[in-house]
Amino acid sequence: MKLAPKVIFLLRDSESFASALSGALRLNPPSTVTTLDEIFEFSLEDYAIKDQKASGNIVHYLDDKGIYQVSVLILQNYEPPVLACALDVVLSHIAGERSPSSSKAKPTLVVPSIITSSKLKWESKTLTKNDRTVLLYGTQVGPETDISQTMGAKVKKLPSASQIYYEQLACLYHLIHILKIPAFFVVGLTGRSLSNQAAGEEIQILNEMGELLANSLPLSFSREGIVWNPKETSKDVKEPWRALYG
Repeated sequence: MKLAPKVIFLLRDSESFASALSGALRLNPPSTVTTLDEIFEFSLEDYAIKDQKASGNIVHYLDDKGIYQVSVLILQNYEPPVLACALDVVLSHIAGERSPSSSKAKPTLVVPSIITSSKLKWESKTLTKNDRTVLLYGTQVGPETDISQTMGAKVKKLPSASQIYYEQLACLYHLIHILKIPAFFVVGLTGRSLSNQAAGEEIQILNEMGELLANSLPLSFSREGIVWNPKETSKDVKEPWRALYG
């Protein structure tokens, strides 16, 4: 799997957050950019899963010399226990675990996500809308890189004792830690269900997250480029597998 040194890693979700954010990003300056679209698919038979594969798409941004600058990887949406298997095989390819002959350095992953405040805890306290004024939090995983250093200086650091109760994000965090891939997680917190279209908090978080990426990577961000139509639902989906990663 060929990737740029900087990779934005997104998980496709029912709220269309990944598509909304990726669709508003462009390489800067756009006049000298070449984009390459790639679809990937990896077998999960090593995990005794024969009816599904780990698949997704990647958009590579190349400069005028054909050098990969940024890759945006979006993995398809999976439910546990297939989720952990799909993440493991994709991250193993990124880390070079499945290509022993590769001597290239591991890319730095930037992992943006939006979760409700009830799914993030620290100091035995669940965050609520009234408890916080900060919209974006961040944490570094693995070796420090220039990207993690730059982004870490621009967001509020997550306390080391934080517990994530969001299945996809918690699983991704632990596997990246195990594989020792340098990464920086950017977490946007909402005080309500992501599907509540009556409020503009989620759009505000998307805007701040897009601006952060544009100011930390060779990217530009267009607020007008955000197209987001989350599904309507009255409550958060219960995640029975979350204890595996907590």
